[in-house]
Amino acid sequence: VIDEIITQLLDESSSPSSLVPNNIKMGAMLASVGGGGLLCGILEGIERNYWSDDQDRQNIVRGTKVVACETEGAASFAASFDASSNSDKGLSMVALDGITSVATSLGALEVTPVVVQRAQRHQERGAVGDDGDDVLSYVCTDAEAVDACVRFAAEHRMLVEPACGASLAPLYSERLRTKLLEELNKGGSSSEDSVIVVEVCGGSGVNLELLDGWKAQFVGDDASS
Repeated sequence: VIDEIITQLLDESSSPSSLVPNNIKMGAMLASVGGGGLLCGILEGIERNYWSDDQDRQNIVRGTKVVACETEGAASFAASFDASSNSDKGLSMVALDGITSVATSLGALEVTPVVVQRAQRHQERGAVGDDGDDVLSYVCTDAEAVDACVRFAAEHRMLVEPACGASLAPLYSERLRTKLLEELNKGGSSSEDSVIVVEVCGGSGVNLELLDGWKAQFVGDDASS
């Protein structure tokens, strides 16, 4: 995934007609987390390109803030990541008692320990290199996830399920959007030369009827900002 994103950004920036600047950087990478496999791949891809011999690929990923997105009631990564960050003994894994979120595709009671280790390594690399690399754990409500799905469908004519809505919520929820922009400002990642990338996936468990039902249950007639 990361290799493809970098290639696309490089291709766009080298095009004479492109509006993408030559020194483009990936300011933030947002992805939903279930068991941790996708997030592991993202962190691995960033690390691989960080140490690449290709300076252009290095520059794009240096300073990237990886945003791990979950919903309340399915936030198993947040539980283990927070516990490990606050533990003097290192890795501290937490298993949820059950899944109580509408985002059932994020229904892993416990993430793989590897994803927490990779997240910590990404943070440590940012601290040592002073590039601003970081991992942010964002937990949204079911309402914010569904609202993001509704808005995304209206704008892009594409249906996604609430598990994907978790990664879209930081763009559509004013609460999370403000939080994300503040985090990007801290590391200088909010410049015109940086982009926010969202991994949009998860459409097999949704149709118009289901989306309308979730909207009626969690959002109501008016989508929140």
